[in-house]
Amino acid sequence: MKYMGSKARIAKYILPIILKDREPDQWYVEPFFGGGNSMQHVTGKRLGGEANFFIASMWNKLIAGWEPETITKERYQYIKNTDNQIAEHIIGWVATACSYSGKWFGGFAGKVDTKGGLRDYQAEAFANVKKQLPKLEGVNVVGCSYEELIIPDNSVIYSDPPYAGATQYKDVFTSDEHWQWCREKVKQGHKVFISEYNAPDDFVCVWEQEVKSSLSANGKSGSSKKSIERLFVHKTQIDCSA
Repeated sequence: MKYMGSKARIAKYILPIILKDREPDQWYVEPFFGGGNSMQHVTGKRLGGEANFFIASMWNKLIAGWEPETITKERYQYIKNTDNQIAEHIIGWVATACSYSGKWFGGFAGKVDTKGGLRDYQAEAFANVKKQLPKLEGVNVVGCSYEELIIPDNSVIYSDPPYAGATQYKDVFTSDEHWQWCREKVKQGHKVFISEYNAPDDFVCVWEQEVKSSLSANGKSGSSKKSIERLFVHKTQIDCSA
């Protein structure tokens, strides 16, 4: 699913590193589930957390078999601006899959005449999601913040938070608090991997690659700038990530 900050294009590079020493019954946990673009490539015991409960509700409904209807521009604006009784999963779908670049209510995306012909962005979004759903069967996406997510002992955690200094998502996020949370999880015995552009001195980069993204280090969505994507681990677990 197209989602702001998606790791769809780098999952094939970072997941072999993250999963290298994973044991057969070990849980794989993503506290920032987002578009599910990494989780779909992982098997076994899996748990997702998502602070945006509209997105969490949307995914749980989609995994259960719900199919969204086409949304008109008028309906989009109504859902964006109203506090009336709109189901949470519908709000989640409209705000992301029906929006430009998957940004939360970032502008209506519908049928558009392009140089290559007519494109139906909503139909494309659902077609992509339908490819993901069989790979996400059995995954429960818990609607809670990363701090509140109950993580099974000795898990492999892949944390892909909103990047410091980049375009903000729907909810407020503090990067320093997240790094401290990662330190605490390592102390608790989890293997923690973090996607970011940069990290504090006690974290070590185990992978990096230049990528072109609509969400770049300059903090602007839709700017298509090149950035260096990096994967970090705490220095105390560097041996298990070599």
